[in-house]
Amino acid sequence: MKLPGQEEFEVSSACENVPTGELDSGPGSGPSPDGPSDTDRGELGVPKDPLLFIQLNELLGWPQALEWRETGRWVLFEEKLEVGAGRWSVPHVPTLALPSLQKLRSLLAEGLVLLDCPAQSFLELVEQVTRVESLSPELRGQLQALLLQRPQHLIQPTGTRPCQGSAQPREASHSEEAPLKEQRQNPLRRKLPPGAEAGIVLAGELGFLAQPLGAFVRLRDPVVLGPLTEVPLPSRFFCLLLGPSTLGKGYHEMGRAVAILLSDPQFQWSVRRASNLQDLLAALDAFLEEVTVLPPGRWDPTARIAPPKCLPSQHKRLLSQRREVQGSSARHGALAEDRYGHWPQAPSPELQRTGRLFGGLVQDVRRKASWYPSDFLDALHPQCFSAVLYIYLATVTNAITFGGLLGEATNGAQGVLESFLGTAVAGAAFCLMAGQPLTILSSTGPVLVFERLLFSFSRDYSLDYLPFRLWVGIWVATFCLALVATEASVLVRYFTRFTEEGFCALISLIFIYDAVGKMLSLTSAYPIQSPGYPAYGCFCQYPDLGGNESQWTKTEPKDRDDISSMDLGLVNASLLPPPECARRGGQPRGPSCHTVPDIAFFSLLLFLTSFLLATALKHVKASRFFPSVVRKVLGDFSSVLAMLLGCGLDSFLGLATPKLTVPSEFKPTLPGRGWLVSPFGANPWWLSVAAALPALLLSILIFMDQQITAVILNRAEYKLRKGAGFHLDLFCVAMLMLLTSVLGLPWYVSATVISLAHMDSLRRESRACALGEPRSFLGIREQRLTGLVVFILTGTSIFLAPVLKFIPMPVLYGIFLYMGVAAISSIQFTKRVQLLLMPAKHQPDLLLLRHVPLSRVHLFTAIQLACLGLLWIIKSTPAAIIFPLMLLGLVGVRKALERVFSPQELLWLDELMPEKERSIPEKGLEPEYSLSGDSEDSELMYQPRAPEINISVN
Repeated sequence: MKLPGQEEFEVSSACENVPTGELDSGPGSGPSPDGPSDTDRGELGVPKDPLLFIQLNELLGWPQALEWRETGRWVLFEEKLEVGAGRWSVPHVPTLALPSLQKLRSLLAEGLVLLDCPAQSFLELVEQVTRVESLSPELRGQLQALLLQRPQHLIQPTGTRPCQGSAQPREASHSEEAPLKEQRQNPLRRKLPPGAEAGIVLAGELGFLAQPLGAFVRLRDPVVLGPLTEVPLPSRFFCLLLGPSTLGKGYHEMGRAVAILLSDPQFQWSVRRASNLQDLLAALDAFLEEVTVLPPGRWDPTARIAPPKCLPSQHKRLLSQRREVQGSSARHGALAEDRYGHWPQAPSPELQRTGRLFGGLVQDVRRKASWYPSDFLDALHPQCFSAVLYIYLATVTNAITFGGLLGEATNGAQGVLESFLGTAVAGAAFCLMAGQPLTILSSTGPVLVFERLLFSFSRDYSLDYLPFRLWVGIWVATFCLALVATEASVLVRYFTRFTEEGFCALISLIFIYDAVGKMLSLTSAYPIQSPGYPAYGCFCQYPDLGGNESQWTKTEPKDRDDISSMDLGLVNASLLPPPECARRGGQPRGPSCHTVPDIAFFSLLLFLTSFLLATALKHVKASRFFPSVVRKVLGDFSSVLAMLLGCGLDSFLGLATPKLTVPSEFKPTLPGRGWLVSPFGANPWWLSVAAALPALLLSILIFMDQQITAVILNRAEYKLRKGAGFHLDLFCVAMLMLLTSVLGLPWYVSATVISLAHMDSLRRESRACALGEPRSFLGIREQRLTGLVVFILTGTSIFLAPVLKFIPMPVLYGIFLYMGVAAISSIQFTKRVQLLLMPAKHQPDLLLLRHVPLSRVHLFTAIQLACLGLLWIIKSTPAAIIFPLMLLGLVGVRKALERVFSPQELLWLDELMPEKERSIPEKGLEPEYSLSGDSEDSELMYQPRAPEINISVN
């Protein structure tokens, strides 16, 4: 037997786990005439019942002066009144004694239950609940007068002291139904969504009652009950729990029990549709069946449990009830169906082969064409202006960093000016024509590594670099077009976490190695000045009486500062300070005569300052310090702020640290070359054909770098409505490769970091949320205008060259180190490497350790480490140019792991690779059913969560 309204609740809850895109008829159906808005909750599967705010008013002061005082409030979590501190507690998960629920059930079973009560005012409601035969007319009058007293609320507006309502009795006429000024100014009102309703619970001890009095009322139409609630919301539920004096807090706990029941979505759903007392008690019994009991000797009831990051979905709770009804025979099937039903069993439409030449590209163009007008109209929102500023600063920082490093890697063949110009041209063109306009094109670590390898190869074999690079770019564009024609983008389904982590770890280590190596190389250009080192001698030379220069033999007094006070006839004049030597007619000679403070050590200081500051500011975002707006700004702009502080420190001290090389006028960084690269230059003609070999390797790298980023950006949890465009994006990248090669500009692909930051700045969230509950994620504001404006502004930043030349290179090296460390620390591979060094008793409670033996986890990690070590060895040898081919080999290694690990183990350690004939239940992948209360498993598989966009991953 199902609870009242349970069938509708199952349908609505099931919709919670359906990605937004699947609610439409398909990606190719085009935009809806009435496009979804921020308030379109039905499209996102949110139950249609209004949010319920529950307030507990307790009767205090018996037998002296009786007064009603608000002592608790609930939305999803409980807030208690801290009487001594005069404030509300932090929201927490409520705990409740089991006897209070049992006593409440008995009291409701014997008390008054009114469903669809027609009362239109609080006075009428009081008259309804006091029509009890056990009450005499005199007692009924006293009770009515007591109920009509105005309660005390703790209303604490921002910047003022707590404000409490009056506790004076009101006249029986009850003419005050309008909300009070304090109610309208309550800050809590702004946190509740439009349409929210209230539930009132009155509980307490009353000495003149001979027996308990209980009443539960559901109003037919919600009514604002004047000052009864601290916020002027229409009330839907009313519960009265009064009785004679008892030991302990019996009625207080029963009142909390009612409030906790009403704050439960499933109980509230059932009670809203209950038609009699039996339905109400059935809903309470269903709640009791799901209650978790804590042993009294192992738990402190006064301890407060912080709200969890993710709540188990109502869909999962209903499945648990269904299993109890259907028995264990259907348990495994239901679990497997629900657990894997959350994942796509078939590839998305964008990743299905059409079997036609350029078929995928044609479908992408048709799919995106219907959304093209809305891609500009949807940008007319204030949020897009802040996104432009944020992404512009990130893009400029990235262009400066990679431009400076690219200039060093290519010996000035490309530099910051080319980086700015290329970013503007390629990025703007991509935003106008791409299938996923939220993607931000930029220089990336893998491409930078290949550029350096290609330049080293050209230098070692005396080749003209830019003409050779032009032919490589032409061949890369050709190969990418072939990949688009054959619909090779469908292969991204085989890029699992194993491949992504190997790719990310290698590039991150290259970033860290290069940043530290570049920093150490400064000690050669600016040697450390150690005292007494022969290379740092300074001698005073002066002409003798015969006109020939002579030099004294160097001696070393104990204190150099005492030289000026000594008799020059007794001390070697070569030890004089340079100013004193010149004053006495000598000439200082030697490398340390005109020294400045140690450049190497100061560069190291700038390097560590920029790295540590960027890391610290990034962690501020998740800290408890400062308001949320300040934390977000400091975290999002950590790299920019670290760079500005490093530049300010360098400018303040005025030391001659190595600076970024930027042309003073609009012309290529390399002197003597134009904007169009000559096809051959000094290279032989056959090199245009031989360039196909490195181009093939670069094509593999471009394909993996571009498509791995595309897979990350188009995940279902981001709730993108307009679909992806894998084939169209790769086509645009191929054309831009050709254009940038001809102009001698850097090569560009999708940048994971800035693209995720772009999406994060455009995320749509609910305007109001429950106390203690994070804002619900509604999706991403998909449009093309923000990226287009960002790249236009980046192009105009070319004229910032006079300012950019003051940026110290050690600061850029520090930002480069930060990017590498932040990237490698954010992947699961790093956490599993840490497990190798931890004793089992100190290991964190990771989900994979609950389902996979530790030895198998270590074996999987060791294989990843071996692959990473092999990739590093190849990168460090003369055969380093083939490392993109080895990255592709990671896919083959992952495929071979299916012979070493079971599918169940790979499910937790990595992801399952697609197979045409695979049927998950037939492969023995039914998860083991456990009664151990594995709540994290329910969080992982059932709860539709907002994506945690980590913009530190590069």
